[in-house]
Amino acid sequence: MTVMSRLGRPVRAARRALPVMLLVGAIPIAQAQEGRVVQTVALPSGAHVVVAEGDREPRSIGSYAIRLYAKGDPSFPADAFVAGAIRARDGSIERVLVEDVDRDGRPEVVVLVRSAGSGGYQQADAFAIGARRVSLRASVSGLAKDADPLAALRARLRAKPGG
Repeated sequence: MTVMSRLGRPVRAARRALPVMLLVGAIPIAQAQEGRVVQTVALPSGAHVVVAEGDREPRSIGSYAIRLYAKGDPSFPADAFVAGAIRARDGSIERVLVEDVDRDGRPEVVVLVRSAGSGGYQQADAFAIGARRVSLRASVSGLAKDADPLAALRARLRAKPGG
């Protein structure tokens, strides 16, 4: 059966063209995500943290999100969102670590970013993860390419009042 438009023309051809137009329209989005860093780390509590560079942003600059998911079904670790934060980045995410930076017995999540320029400068952000929160504890940037970012975060925390 042929469906007719208000103008009396068959609609069948337009219906066949729609999936092709949708597919072609999706290609640039898929290409923009190529190489995007998304890392998941498990916490001792069984919760998971996902760190991801911003959607459709250049690899060399932009933002990243850190999202906390509650412990749940291991087949679906990102089912129960709890809290998160978004931070600026000047470079690409290099690594995500679970490290007790402030040596209080509770590990922080550390996001390491390396600049794309010839200097290879580093940025490091340490986040405290609570049962229902993600909070920035310390941040350092402009570190030399061979600097120890964990030592720099520890020094920053020692310098903070109450740190």
